[in-house]
Amino acid sequence: MTEFYSEDEVVVTVTRLTRSQLVRFIDAALVKPQRDPGGYIFRQIDIARLELLCDLSVELDLDETALGIIVSLLDQLHAARRDLAAVARAIEVLPPGLRARISVALENPERLY
Repeated sequence: MTEFYSEDEVVVTVTRLTRSQLVRFIDAALVKPQRDPGGYIFRQIDIARLELLCDLSVELDLDETALGIIVSLLDQLHAARRDLAAVARAIEVLPPGLRARISVALENPERLY
């Protein structure tokens, strides 16, 4: 699997993507590739995002404004999941008694107030 993709490779890899769509998606900051003296450099995560953008724009007929809202919400969801995983890892290393108290509090949040 290639780690980095050029603009030409992206258009070939994401078969539903046209060069003009790619430019619009970059201009709307829906995908944020790295800049290189020779042009843009895309990562695998950019390819996945472009696949999603193509799916949403074609199947749901969404414009860049609507796509921006959806992508922003997805980014927030991924950040929240990442933060939750970090909290879970932090709780795992706590002493057993404290972990048990946290577990009880999570099961009965009304008792926190």
